[in-house]
Amino acid sequence: MELAQLMRDHHVGDVIVVDEHEGVVTPVGVVTDRDLVIEVMAKGVNPDHLHAEDLVAAEIATAFESELVYDAIWHMRGKGIRRLPVVDAHNHLVGVLTADDVTKFLADELTEVARIAPHQIKREEARRDPVAR
Repeated sequence: MELAQLMRDHHVGDVIVVDEHEGVVTPVGVVTDRDLVIEVMAKGVNPDHLHAEDLVAAEIATAFESELVYDAIWHMRGKGIRRLPVVDAHNHLVGVLTADDVTKFLADELTEVARIAPHQIKREEARRDPVAR
């Protein structure tokens, strides 16, 4: 199946299915490696008789590129999805946000929060008069 080969060749777990009209790419669905396993392999469906559109859910969830990452997380959590196409104001595909991307972002944010305390201590020590002995 071409979708599985694309995923393997590009080391990804999903393919965004798009509609292209006059050079404008609009996402219409997402097919994941899990979709291939559950809907094709486990059911013994011949992949030669399928098109990507056959595996796409009726409604696609997207996030706008102008949204905060926390809004995108809300979309992902609400829909129970790990991959979220990102679109511009005209619904043109600009990228994909994955749960792995979110995890890395949040880990980086937490690392920055953890760096606050040592800086605060250094600032306090620099301002404080030494204790007389």
